[in-house]
Amino acid sequence: MPQIYTTKQGETVDLVCSKFYGRTRDATEAVLNANPGVAALGPILPLGTKILMPDIEARPAATKLISLWD
Repeated sequence: MPQIYTTKQGETVDLVCSKFYGRTRDATEAVLNANPGVAALGPILPLGTKILMPDIEARPAATKLISLWD
């Protein structure tokens, strides 16, 4: 279910995505698409900007590497 995020001082869209989703890849584009006009606010978003955080696909967990010399 999509949620609303309220920005704090000095936050950018990619920083918000990193905090909210734990990643920026594919998330930043999804957030920008869900919030038309937010990019026009500038790279550092104004304090208190409300951003719709859409549901995005979960990424598969990274494959655990096996080390031969542990």
